[in-house]
Amino acid sequence: MARFSTVLLGFLFLCLSTVAWAQTEDMKYKDPAEPVNVRVWDLMRRMTLEEKIGQMAQIDRTAATAEIMKNYSIGSLLSGGGSVPRPQATAQDWVNMVNDYQNGSLSSRLGIPMIYGIDAVHGHNNVYKATIFPHNVGLGCTRDPELVKRIGAATALEVRATGIQYAFAPCIAVCRDPRWGRCYESYSEDHKVVQEMTEIISGLQGEIPAGSPLGVPYVGGKTKVVACAKHFVGDGGTIRGIDENNTVIDVQGLFDIHMPAYYNAISKGVSTVMVSYSSWNGKKMHANRALVTGFLKHILKFRGFVISDWQGVDRITDPPHANYSHSLEVGINAGIDMVMIPYNYTEFIDSVVESVNNNRISMSRIDDAVFRILRVKFMMGLFENPLADYSLVDQIGSQEHRDLAREAVRKSLVLLKNGKSADKPVLPLPKNASKIFVAGSHANNLGNQCGGWTIEWQGLGGNNLTVGTTILSGILNAVDSGTEVVYSENPDAEFVKSDNFSYGIVVVGEPPYAEFGGDNQNLTLPEKSLNTIKNVCGAVDKCVVVVVSGRPVVLEPYLSEMDALVAAWLPGTEGQGVADVLFGDYGFTGKLSRTWFKSVDQLPMNVGDAHYDPLFPFGFGLETQPTTSS
Repeated sequence: MARFSTVLLGFLFLCLSTVAWAQTEDMKYKDPAEPVNVRVWDLMRRMTLEEKIGQMAQIDRTAATAEIMKNYSIGSLLSGGGSVPRPQATAQDWVNMVNDYQNGSLSSRLGIPMIYGIDAVHGHNNVYKATIFPHNVGLGCTRDPELVKRIGAATALEVRATGIQYAFAPCIAVCRDPRWGRCYESYSEDHKVVQEMTEIISGLQGEIPAGSPLGVPYVGGKTKVVACAKHFVGDGGTIRGIDENNTVIDVQGLFDIHMPAYYNAISKGVSTVMVSYSSWNGKKMHANRALVTGFLKHILKFRGFVISDWQGVDRITDPPHANYSHSLEVGINAGIDMVMIPYNYTEFIDSVVESVNNNRISMSRIDDAVFRILRVKFMMGLFENPLADYSLVDQIGSQEHRDLAREAVRKSLVLLKNGKSADKPVLPLPKNASKIFVAGSHANNLGNQCGGWTIEWQGLGGNNLTVGTTILSGILNAVDSGTEVVYSENPDAEFVKSDNFSYGIVVVGEPPYAEFGGDNQNLTLPEKSLNTIKNVCGAVDKCVVVVVSGRPVVLEPYLSEMDALVAAWLPGTEGQGVADVLFGDYGFTGKLSRTWFKSVDQLPMNVGDAHYDPLFPFGFGLETQPTTSS
C-alpha cells in the first residue's frame, strides 16, 4: 500500500509540474528570448477589451493610485508641468513615487508595466537641481547637431535617474511667426535647421542599429528614454502665431515646411509622435485621419504609437468635452493610439468600450493601437526592467551636464552688434576694468533666464526655483578680483552718471511663459527694461545690452543707443556661459535661426519671403575671437 501511495504521489507531482511548465511555456509574452511581435500577440490574446482600452489611457499622477493602476490596467502616467511628488523633490523621491505606481501595474492580472511620461523639453526641467539647457530657439543658433545629440543623452540620463522612461521631446515645430507663445520650443523658422536638430532623438533614445526597418521604434537600454516628436503637424504655422489655432497653407506648403523633420525623426527610430492641438485649413489635427493614419502610419511607415496632447481629444469640439464620446470616436479612428486624458479615466474607458460594442470604433483599430503601445514597451525592455533604482541619482545636475549646458549657452549666443563702427569693437570686454555697472531685470534672475517649462509649467521668476548660476554671478566670476562690479536692477540715469564706470552691461528680456500664456501680438520689452536701456546706455561710454528672450523682440528705436547687442535667448541654469563669451574666454559663433524683424507689422516674415526686409536676417551673427589675456 505504501509503495502504491508513493507511485501515485509521484504521478500527481509529475502531472502538476507538467501543467505548470506548460502554462509557463505558453506565456510567451514573459519570455525575453521571443521576438517582440510574438510577445505582443501572445499578451494581446489574453487581454479583455477593458484591459486593452486601459493601455490606451494616459492619466496624470494626481489622478492615480497604485490600486487604480492595478484595477484598470492603465497604460501610462504623466507629470504635467509642475506636477511633482513634493516641492524640491529629490531623485530618490521621484524613483519611489514612480515605483509605487509601477508596483500597482505589476500586480494587475497580466502584470503589464506602465510607462511614465514627462515634459523634459530643455533638460529634466520639472526636477529640482536638474540641469536646465538652453531652450530650442537657442540651440538652433548653434547649428551643432552633435552638441544637441549630447544634450539628448544627458537629458535621458537625468530623466532615467528619477525612474521615468518617457520624455515628451523633441518639439520639431517650424515656428513661422514669433508671436506664437511656443516659438522658443522651435529650433528655427527653417525646416532644414529643424531637420538637423532631430539628432537629439539619437541622444535621447540611442543610435538606431544599422539596417533597422524604417519606422520601427528604438530605445537603447536603461540609460535611454522613449522620445516623442511633436506636434504633428503644422503647429508652428498658425494664423498670427495664435496657439492651438488654424494653420492655413496649401498641401505643398505643409509638406515642404512643416513635415520634413518628421521624416528625419522616423528614420532615427522615434518611438512616439504627439498630435498638435492646431488645425490645418480648419480640420483639427486630432481628427485628421488622412494625415495621422494615411500619411504618418501608412506612407511614412511609422510603427511607434501616436499620442494625443493634454485633453487634445476633448478639444476636437468647441467647447471642449461637449460631446466626449464623439470626440473619442473621431480621435481614435483618426489614428490616435494613446489618449492623454488626463483625469477621468473611467469616463474614457466606459465610453470607448461602449463605442466598440456598438461598432463605432472597430476592434481592429483598438488592436492596432494596443499593439503599437505594447511594441514600444517590449522593445525598450520595460517588461524585464519595470522598476527603477537609485543607481543614476547622481546624474541629476551633475558637473558634466552643467559643463555641457554651459558649452551650449556659449554656442547659442548671437552677436548682433559690436561697436558703433566696425573698426571699434566693444566685445570682448576687458576683465581688468576698475569699475563696471550691471543692470536689468534678467541679470540676477535665474527663473527669467530659464523661461517657461522650468519647475512650473509657466516658469517662475526669482532665484529660489532651482540651482544654477545667474548671468550676474557669471560676470562676478569672470572679472579680475580687483574689478568692482556694481549692480542695480532699474537704476536712474543720475545714479549711473555719478560713478565713473568703465562700461555697462544691461540684461533685459521677457518674463517666463509657456504655450498660449506667451502669445503676444506686440513683442515689446517691458517699459522698465526700456528705461534701463536708456538710463544706462545714455550714461556710460560703452554699453552692452544682452536680451534674454524666447524670440526676437522689438528693438527700435533703441538699437542706436547700444554699443553692442547680444541675443542670449533662454540660456537655462548655466549663466556662466554668457560671461564666458562676453569676456573673451570663447568667441561668438552663433547664427540667427530666426529672422529678427524691424516691426511686428512685418509679421509673419521668414527667410525667402518676397517682402523680406529684416533688422537682422536669418543666419546673421557677428563673430569674435577668444582673447589670450584681458
